[in-house]
Amino acid sequence: MAAVPRPERLPVWLKVTHGLGSIAYGVKDNGFSTFLLLFYNQVIGLDAGIVGLAIMVALIADAFVDPVIGELTDRTRSRWGRRLPWLYGAPIPLAIMWMLLWNPPAMSDTMTVAWLIGFAIIVRSLVSMCEVPSVAIVPELTADYDERTAVMRYRFLFGWGGGLLILLLAYGVFFGGAKGLVDPDGYFPYALTGALLMTGAVMLSAAGQHKRIAVSNVADVKAKTTLRKVLGEMRDTLSNRAFLWLIFAALFGFVNQGITFSMNNYLLGFFWQFTQGEMVAYVFLLFATMLAAFILVAPISARLGKRDGAIFAGAVALLVNSGIYFAWIQGIFPGLPGKPSVPAMFALVFVSNTFSIILMILSSSMMADVVEASQSETGRRSEGLFFAGYFFMQKCATGIGIFVAGLILSLAAFPANAKPGEVGADVLGNLALGYALAILVIGTLGLIVMRRFPISRADHEARLAILSDAARAEPDASGAHP
Repeated sequence: MAAVPRPERLPVWLKVTHGLGSIAYGVKDNGFSTFLLLFYNQVIGLDAGIVGLAIMVALIADAFVDPVIGELTDRTRSRWGRRLPWLYGAPIPLAIMWMLLWNPPAMSDTMTVAWLIGFAIIVRSLVSMCEVPSVAIVPELTADYDERTAVMRYRFLFGWGGGLLILLLAYGVFFGGAKGLVDPDGYFPYALTGALLMTGAVMLSAAGQHKRIAVSNVADVKAKTTLRKVLGEMRDTLSNRAFLWLIFAALFGFVNQGITFSMNNYLLGFFWQFTQGEMVAYVFLLFATMLAAFILVAPISARLGKRDGAIFAGAVALLVNSGIYFAWIQGIFPGLPGKPSVPAMFALVFVSNTFSIILMILSSSMMADVVEASQSETGRRSEGLFFAGYFFMQKCATGIGIFVAGLILSLAAFPANAKPGEVGADVLGNLALGYALAILVIGTLGLIVMRRFPISRADHEARLAILSDAARAEPDASGAHP
């Protein structure tokens, strides 16, 4: 077996340009996970449980579109290759649909729920048309085990950066008035800014990578196929053992993410009773955790490998995050019985969120390694389909997480039109207990499952060598060379 030559390191400008496109995903995630439940519950006036159920239905329904998008991007033929036509075509419709999602007309509760479900499906499908082809470029850019992690950390840097930028503007500008996060007037500039950020980021990222990836594949015409054959190939591809273990593990993680993000404003505003200045400082804290994860993920992966590094990071994040709320329940959190200590809370969140991001970066990098594992079995490269399958699971899981958050709020008897400082201690205690137990149990199950992921550095490099040998032998087998 021939050794695989170490791939050339990608230039930093390419990693930055590629990562820029994930700003759209960060803005979308911020809206759906942080503000959408709050907006339709506290501003529009729908029951939190119903809103959580509506968002879950929308996300799960939309999730079934993702594998279709992934397969279509893999099969796209154009003078610009497989991915660029999608990256140029989807952003403007996305901006329009995003604005409509946050501006429902006055109508009955039933019609408002229908509006929420319909536009949530459309928006997330359009985001997938941007994100799936964008992230599917990663395995095409490099086959190197570590370089893929480096590319992914730039995607996460810009994805989190986009989400935190819109969050900073929300806390510091759009909702800076007396009504705070329940001010209806703040949601139009919030939506407009998000629409412009998403469209601009995807278009700039596509244009910046154009010369590198715009390679015509028009002549690469596949033999005629049938829908039945396409579905069969999709089934065979998505049956890959490494892929199934990874998405099963990630399912638990994204349920937790859905719970955490959708409850974040409730916890910050009503539980921790943050002032506007503390809200703004919290955004900078989150960006600092992204920078810390950006720095730490490479040495953790190099020392432990992607799978074990992800498990280690996830365990740290779970124990610290749930421990914050168990300490509050037991009355031992610094600052109690008065207002809990903000510096102590910031320090613990810094640790938990840093390691949570490391877990997500490594999981995404592991998905890139599944591509060659499948190629060695099926003979096909299906980057778009694999990442679409990953997003399919993520949307289903996030929807479940938002639904669980709505249930926690309902079971805790959290009041509508609540004001910070006026929610009873028993309600807050039930809220903290429900949240801490949910994330601890769900997260632990995910880490147990992740132990079954079978691809290590040695496995990946051995597989690359086999594929390289096969590629070199192909011309001889076809008779192209003597």
